[in-house]
Amino acid sequence: MTTGKAIGIFVAVICALGTQAAAQSVGGANRSAGAGNVIVHPQFGGTIFGFDIDPRGGVGILSEGAGQPDGTVLAAVETFDPATGKILRVVRQTQTQDDFVTLGITGNSLGIIEREHVVSLFNVIRTYQLVNTIGTGKLPGPWTPPLDHAHVINEVSRAYASPSVAVYALDTSTNFTPLIFSSNVAANTFGTPFPVLDTDFNFEQSPVIAYDNMRNRAVLGHQKNSQFIVPPMVGVMDLTTGTFTKFPGLGLGVINGIAVDPQDGIACTDTSFDSSIQFYSLTTKKGTSVPVPGDPQDSLFAGQHIVYDSLNKLFLVAQPFSSVTATGSSILVYDTAGNFVESVDGLSFNGESNVLPVHIAINPSLRSGFVDGPAIDDTEIQSFTY
Repeated sequence: MTTGKAIGIFVAVICALGTQAAAQSVGGANRSAGAGNVIVHPQFGGTIFGFDIDPRGGVGILSEGAGQPDGTVLAAVETFDPATGKILRVVRQTQTQDDFVTLGITGNSLGIIEREHVVSLFNVIRTYQLVNTIGTGKLPGPWTPPLDHAHVINEVSRAYASPSVAVYALDTSTNFTPLIFSSNVAANTFGTPFPVLDTDFNFEQSPVIAYDNMRNRAVLGHQKNSQFIVPPMVGVMDLTTGTFTKFPGLGLGVINGIAVDPQDGIACTDTSFDSSIQFYSLTTKKGTSVPVPGDPQDSLFAGQHIVYDSLNKLFLVAQPFSSVTATGSSILVYDTAGNFVESVDGLSFNGESNVLPVHIAINPSLRSGFVDGPAIDDTEIQSFTY
């Protein structure tokens, strides 16, 4: 990138975000950023169906499923030590046709586990259990979201240290009416489930979502229902009133990942076709789009999952095919003004055989985390620092 182009991008960011751009990164580049040597393997060698680490310093949690010779599935929920990768406890275990899925750990150190109980081929009953990730990993009780059998939770989005989450639930019936609602997980309380009626956000494939816990709103990234070479849309659902608004986004293609800085009202997205990263003021609905490092202008190098570190005020973007190194994957780190801070290299999460989308889990106080890989068959996760 030329010096003039870099200056132009920086000026565009400042103008687009206005006074909010003054909220610079608390944590700058980390000289030791890179892939870690801690690799977590599930207890029974199965496929990992979701994982997370406690952002407040507790243990990690994962779900796995391993097919057995008799046709059953050995499914388990396990806690692990992020410092060593050692499995600490098998919290739940079945050997039927059932599966467990880890949906995430909330800010009050409670992991959410979905159990898929198979009654028959097209009859699956889903229930939800909480796991305490501080201490022994006990099961404090169920989590009972207000869903009928036609709705399936697609994503639980959360904000660092917040006891509340936002939930997007697919509609598996012919009505095609997904729902979004909030929940205080520890209290097992729920906001009103609001239908997503806009076809930019309920057609064919679920949007990615982020949660602004300071304003109790979900921010949605456009998926499908458009030509892939046009700019996407960004949607905002007020989870108190159900008011839904949307505005034209930047970049080209669908939005692969999204995260929100609730304090300053900044959203970060990435787009599929032009491999760029966007930063928006949710107040002005304006922003800027910057190319990934190296400016490859190739959809192969598009970002995927994005997570926000509110302690260090950094956005972390998963890039399955690195534009920074010749091989492997990277995590691209940006501050809230859209400035590229560093890349975390030496990873491998290209997602070619992922059962679930690539996921970044972080502990902001340690500037460390876990991501899929290095095996590409969903059988291990790897540590990193940023």
